[in-house]
Amino acid sequence: MTKIQSIGLIGGGQMGEALVRGMLAAGLVTAEQVTIAEPVTGQRDYLKNTYNVHVTDSPATLAANSEVIIAAVKPQIMEPVLTGYKDHLNAEHLIISIAAGVTIASIEELIGASTRIIRVMPNTPALVLAGASALSGNKQASKEDMAKGLEIFSAVGSCVEVPENQLDAVTGLSGSGPGYVFTFLESMIDGGVLAGLPRPVAEKLALQTLYGSAKLAMESGESAADLKGRVTSPAGTTISGLQVLENNGLRGTVMSAIAAAADRSKELGRQ
Repeated sequence: MTKIQSIGLIGGGQMGEALVRGMLAAGLVTAEQVTIAEPVTGQRDYLKNTYNVHVTDSPATLAANSEVIIAAVKPQIMEPVLTGYKDHLNAEHLIISIAAGVTIASIEELIGASTRIIRVMPNTPALVLAGASALSGNKQASKEDMAKGLEIFSAVGSCVEVPENQLDAVTGLSGSGPGYVFTFLESMIDGGVLAGLPRPVAEKLALQTLYGSAKLAMESGESAADLKGRVTSPAGTTISGLQVLENNGLRGTVMSAIAAAADRSKELGRQ
């Protein structure tokens, strides 16, 4: 485990709170080492009372108290937020951005090309400490910096390092992926109801099926194709259902959805 002296979060919303909860649970930092800059008074009070962390609405205070600064704000307000922090940053700071589509180059333009910067694409299951994140650093980010980033985001799930030019693909796959999964989940529940199950029963069975299938895939080490083969008997029920999915182009549709989301991420980055 790398040594992190102090962490500051710009923004104490859902993702910021998830990161705090994960880091504290993992023992990565103590509450005393965390400062959150949050403009909403009620949310500041909630975070202080819930996690016993330091809170502020001052960029100068957050920068002075933090070695690592995580910008957990929406992409459309990243520019004014970082502009407000620029004069308080120095060579000792490591900046981590989780704003989708905001490139490292655009962050460098805002706060200086000499700044150590890591860009991360997390996803919403980080809210329950089961996220999938990918990160990339600029030339100034050291191996130790990247290790710190990996540890922070591994505290809310799993995290991998990729080249920045792959982050749009990450956005299309895992960043937007929960939306695809929830749509599939909803369809499974409706299918169970169509087949005659009460909705609460269909919902419970569908949820456990998705959870158990993902857990089996992660823990078995087998490929998705092999696992599918294990549940597909000759002339059985599963192959009959799979034929309908194939006839309606499920795999091609999912692949196209991921590609479309990745393309949209690229567009947002250019904007």
